[in-house]
Amino acid sequence: MRTRIPILKLAAILIFSIVFVTAISLTGCDQPKEMTASEFKPEILPLPAGLPNYEEMAIPPDNPMTEEKVALGRQLFFDKRLSGDGSRSCYSCHVCEKGLTDGLAKAVGAYEKALPRSSPTLWNIGYHKEFYWDGRSGSLEKQAMAAWTGANMGAKADEIVAKINALEGYRAQFQKVFGSDATAENMMKAVSAYERTIIGGNTAWDRWRAGDESAVGEDVKRGWQVFQDAKCNNCHDGALFTDQLYHNAGIGMDQPEPDVGRAKPSGREEETGAFKTPTLRDIAKSAPYFHDGSVATLEEAVDVMLGGGKPNKYLDTKNLQKQTITPERKADLLAFLKSLTVDCTLKEPPLPQK
Repeated sequence: MRTRIPILKLAAILIFSIVFVTAISLTGCDQPKEMTASEFKPEILPLPAGLPNYEEMAIPPDNPMTEEKVALGRQLFFDKRLSGDGSRSCYSCHVCEKGLTDGLAKAVGAYEKALPRSSPTLWNIGYHKEFYWDGRSGSLEKQAMAAWTGANMGAKADEIVAKINALEGYRAQFQKVFGSDATAENMMKAVSAYERTIIGGNTAWDRWRAGDESAVGEDVKRGWQVFQDAKCNNCHDGALFTDQLYHNAGIGMDQPEPDVGRAKPSGREEETGAFKTPTLRDIAKSAPYFHDGSVATLEEAVDVMLGGGKPNKYLDTKNLQKQTITPERKADLLAFLKSLTVDCTLKEPPLPQK
């Protein structure tokens, strides 16, 4: 015989079941939901505009710029886990407070290894054609790879790549941006893409040149004229304030074994002691100066250049000629150089932790 359940009893059972299930569901909703690694949200910023009055930046066909790729590269640029000893990131040698240098006479790499030259600034580096003080690298991607796996970062690429791929917050981004897990090559492509966004073109001098007469004082305006009269723009020309060429100013040539500079990668003896013209943007913050950091102050650096450099067999006498100016005009020149100071806003983004 089939058992019959009274209608009232059946209704009570159904009501109880609904209340019980609903209570469980509501209890679950009240609990804070822990974000999983795959839900890591990178900070994505819009790509910046280029420098005014300068050529369009050349982007390699095999490394196009996207906001997602730049966001990924920015994380890698600030991540100390990319270095061999976990002690430093790319940013460690290119900090805002030091004009995107490290403020040292000569750089110090991973494992506290002393390096032979100073860290050059990264301002507007994406507009450059060759890299390092001697121009031995022909692309930003190659330079990034060399710095990462060389003494600067001391990374064993395979080990670091494995660590990055073990972090789902990174792995998901690489899959989205490159369609694959992280590799040494696409990591450096991402870093290079970010470095191409490090653009500094909104200084007091730029605002004045754009028509804002109140952006600088009269000393800066006079100093800009001194800069041209003294032929400083023979080498520090254009919106980048560098001709991206190599000149011997005599720095370090009095040492027992001087750094031969450009002559090593080029094989040209006449380029002995020649180094790439550094940009003057943010120059007031990037002391000490020159490739060996041998000049402590901006004032002293100006004196060296106004003096026509330091005599040696390979001195660039075509572009470096002694200039005699009054103390007042020198003060104006320094005021102009300080008007090229950049308001640096680079800051570390959130980094994947798992």
